[in-house]
Amino acid sequence: MAPRHLSGLLVEVRGLTKRFGSVTATEDLSFRLAPGAVTGFLGPNGAGKSTTLRMLLGLVTPTAGTATIGGLRYAELTRPTSQVGAALSVSAFHPGHTARDHLRIHCAMGGHPAVRVDTLIEQLGLAPVADRRTRTYSTGTRQRLGLATALLGDPEVLLLDEPANGLDPQGIAWLRGLLRERAAEGRTVLLSSHVLSEVRQVADHVVMINRGRLVTAAPLAELERSAPGSVLVRSPDASALREKLLQRGRQAGVTVDAAADGWLQVRNMTDHAVADVAARAGLRVHGLMTREGGLEEMYLRLTAEQRTKDAEAER
Repeated sequence: MAPRHLSGLLVEVRGLTKRFGSVTATEDLSFRLAPGAVTGFLGPNGAGKSTTLRMLLGLVTPTAGTATIGGLRYAELTRPTSQVGAALSVSAFHPGHTARDHLRIHCAMGGHPAVRVDTLIEQLGLAPVADRRTRTYSTGTRQRLGLATALLGDPEVLLLDEPANGLDPQGIAWLRGLLRERAAEGRTVLLSSHVLSEVRQVADHVVMINRGRLVTAAPLAELERSAPGSVLVRSPDASALREKLLQRGRQAGVTVDAAADGWLQVRNMTDHAVADVAARAGLRVHGLMTREGGLEEMYLRLTAEQRTKDAEAER
């Protein structure tokens, strides 16, 4: 069967703010998801990703701002499960139902052709367990069933929260192909994930948030070029080495920050230059490595900053 080619639905978040009492989950958050592309939705734990997805689906009411799909709130869509498919987590299923039971019920509720049940059972590799009770399923199998449920209406928009969790390598490769295929057909795909390697292999664009605010929204290729790499160095003489590195690189904009597990992170200096500084000063080096720039560098910097702020808040 020839692939469908759709005009796609624009997903837009505009000035989105959500407060739960004294806690602000998102604040003045704005971005767009383009049809015909896979967008990676990134941010540290607690950044506000899940809350944003729930506001898009009408499960959480914004304090301010709007979240629309094709210009409409989710509740205003005429065929919601044919227009939007969502898998927000490893879903809870009725423990006494089989996968076939579950899909038939949701198929009838959404008014979708009954043939979709058997089609998706085959496509998602659920045939061997389709007539077993869901309480016996592994995390990966439950993940596949959640994805099958999201795909029942052959939706124009896919909103997926950590869809690769629990999948084996073969399942992850299949998922990657599915998302690329959907985007090629003109659909809008949002993939929320902590697995940067997966996002880099499948995403066209990236939306990154931190503490409920937008950090960046840009093509992945542009982000990969924008952030320089860094050097990680570990030394029992870390304080002295930091001072020497800063002295050596003062004119070149060198920065030296504490990283995880006692490492120092050096920016705007090569690994060879770092080693030379340590050698000339007679300082010991027990580890030296380069770290890629781009998306990974930006994400790791965010998570490091958040850990520091969280530690300060606990004092």
